Amino acid sequence: MQASHILHKYDPAQWGGSETAVQRLVQGLQMHGISSLVHAPHNASHSDIDSWRDAGARFQRYRAFVPVIGISAAQREALVSWGGNLFSFELFWQLRASGSQVMHSHALNRIAGISLLAARSRGVPHVITLHGGALDIHDEVNAKPAAPLKGGFEWGKALGALVRSRRLLQNTDAVFTCNPREAALLQEKYPRQRIIVQPHSVPAAQYAADGRAAALKAYPQIANRDLIVNVARLDPAKNLPWLVRQLPAIKRRHPRAMLVLIGAGTTQSVVEELNREIARLGLAADVLLTGGLESGCPQLVVLIQSARLFVLCSTAEPFGIVILEAWAAGTPVLSSRTSGPASLIEHGRTGILFDLDQTADFHSAIDTLMINNKLHRHLSSEALDHVRAEYDVPAVAARVARVYEELVEAKKLKGSRSKTHCQPVQFAAKLS
Repeated sequence: MQASHILHKYDPAQWGGSETAVQRLVQGLQMHGISSLVHAPHNASHSDIDSWRDAGARFQRYRAFVPVIGISAAQREALVSWGGNLFSFELFWQLRASGSQVMHSHALNRIAGISLLAARSRGVPHVITLHGGALDIHDEVNAKPAAPLKGGFEWGKALGALVRSRRLLQNTDAVFTCNPREAALLQEKYPRQRIIVQPHSVPAAQYAADGRAAALKAYPQIANRDLIVNVARLDPAKNLPWLVRQLPAIKRRHPRAMLVLIGAGTTQSVVEELNREIARLGLAADVLLTGGLESGCPQLVVLIQSARLFVLCSTAEPFGIVILEAWAAGTPVLSSRTSGPASLIEHGRTGILFDLDQTADFHSAIDTLMINNKLHRHLSSEALDHVRAEYDVPAVAARVARVYEELVEAKKLKGSRSKTHCQPVQFAAKLS
């Protein structure tokens, strides 16, 4: 079986959690005999696709455009970077010619509408994964795609109507979502739809091999420091300036503390604010900005392994694939109580949750994980067992593969029944 995976954005320089999730799914599906063809729009830095080859996928680019006039080049770039509501005529024909038995969209809006239309034209099943959510969305995240449209005129509504993009979740064959809250909201709104809670995955063995000596060699400035690591794009919802502002208070209690921020600068205003806060607070020697590191690469893995704790401080996080990475690396997790982490973490057993408006609780948890070695070992051990049992790549991909197979069989059965139903009519027509 072959599956087509449709992305609405892909820039190797801005690799994020969604790309990681799809890459690992593709890798896992290959273990179960399902090959993958990945479709992504063209962009300025599209040559680096080794990560997909390594996962056993073929890769195709399609031409797409933003149906907006009257905006600047910077606004247009921001729309594409954030996966704005693109349209592509080429994608439809590319999917029609793909030969795939399943169409799997990792996007919503017009791109997903095109993939659904292509699937229906070929009589194959279509599924959608909601990486960023559809109903359980923080206001800040919900407003972000519209920000670059300011001052412009969006003329793509007719194109959206052409591919019925507003009825995607009703018309697709199944919807994968990453957390139970999103699933419950979807099931309430679309009671007849097949909604599946499908977590992302991590190659647990890859994160378990001890590489801390290599981390010290690659980043000598971390020697004799207690690392607090965060992995996230430099994006408003990741709330990283807030974390930087907490560091002076942490350092007064734990002088060896060092903050390591791993992630690409996808939003220039956030990059500027981070650098401004680091300079204002005199933290140049206490914050390491690594830039973007591809998920699973040796530098990323060894930095997480070297951390005393992993902190996620997002204002919105539909899943939190980096939590799985920290668990697999044996590093305790402290996370803000957003819908994804709250569904993943069992507070006090596999991690610690805190509320962003309760900074005292955050600092108390930092102190506990810095000082209490017994709890530190307990959280690490429980989380490692949990991630190996529930979130390893082969196990997660096996569940997706079963859904594919069920949907393909259902399509075949439906087609067979349709032909059987039509035969008497055709026979009667010939007799007349």
